[in-house]
Amino acid sequence: MPEPQLPTVVDGTAPPPAPEPPPTAESSAPAAQRVIPLRHPWRWVATAVVLVLCAQAVHGLATNRFYQWDRFGYWFVRPVIVDGLRITLEVTAYSALLGLAGGVLLALARLSRSPVLRVVSWVYVWLFRSVPLIVVLLFLYNFSALYRTLSLGVPFGPSFVHFGESRLATDTVVAVVGLSLNEAAYAAEVVRAGLLSVDQGQHEAAASLGLPRRYQFTRIVFPQALRAIVPAYVNQLIGLVKSTSLVFYVSLLDLFGTVQSMGSTYPGDVVPLLLVATVWYVILTSAVSVVQFYVERSYSRGTLRTVPPTPLQRLRAGLRDLRLRVRTEAAL
Repeated sequence: MPEPQLPTVVDGTAPPPAPEPPPTAESSAPAAQRVIPLRHPWRWVATAVVLVLCAQAVHGLATNRFYQWDRFGYWFVRPVIVDGLRITLEVTAYSALLGLAGGVLLALARLSRSPVLRVVSWVYVWLFRSVPLIVVLLFLYNFSALYRTLSLGVPFGPSFVHFGESRLATDTVVAVVGLSLNEAAYAAEVVRAGLLSVDQGQHEAAASLGLPRRYQFTRIVFPQALRAIVPAYVNQLIGLVKSTSLVFYVSLLDLFGTVQSMGSTYPGDVVPLLLVATVWYVILTSAVSVVQFYVERSYSRGTLRTVPPTPLQRLRAGLRDLRLRVRTEAAL
């Protein structure tokens, strides 16, 4: 084996050391390390506890004979229940349309330059938001005791048209009028908030075009205000659907009134009948909630960078993330 050569010495001095080679990308790169995902043990514990509680609740509903699910299935789609459901839908639809129309008028009056219109609108909203709905319905139901006949004519002068109040104030009319008057007070604030949400520059731009005030409102201001009005008012419809249960107290047999009547006739089926009403109200409010979600999603296109995903899209994304996480943990 050859011996290593020693550096030669010239004039008694050693030669300078050889320069080190420049660092390469491989030598400068940090050593590869395994990335360990962050663990969330308490999240899994909370999930397990919630699943156990939900399973116990479902087990209690399914096995408790007190609920009488066989009688529930018998009453759920009976013609008398379906007729009551139809009345509930009719009263809700009429009240929603009339309440929204009245809310728009009240909001315009509240924002007008006339002090009389502003005061009258404010008093109306303040009064009907302060009085319970059941009181309004009972007052209208007994309205004929105060005014037996109604007339149109000159105030403090002759009357031109007379008609009996009892002919017009049927049970359905009383229910629709009472719900509409109450709904208009809340819809007025929703519409007013939507109109105030429109930027002031839009009003100024509309006025600078020389358009009449009516066209400024219908073509420029109101379409932009709908972005804030529609989602909020659809949410208001959920409360209206549940409020229709009070029309039973004015002798209108809607869904809740029919359930109450059948419960009095068949005392042993009170609980199944209440469950029937509960499930139908849940179905109706869920349908309105679905409409609300898609309306809000549609009107958010101009304000958000990305449209909120639908529940189906969220489910697909969750399954995709779960598969990716399982593959990552299996590889580690």
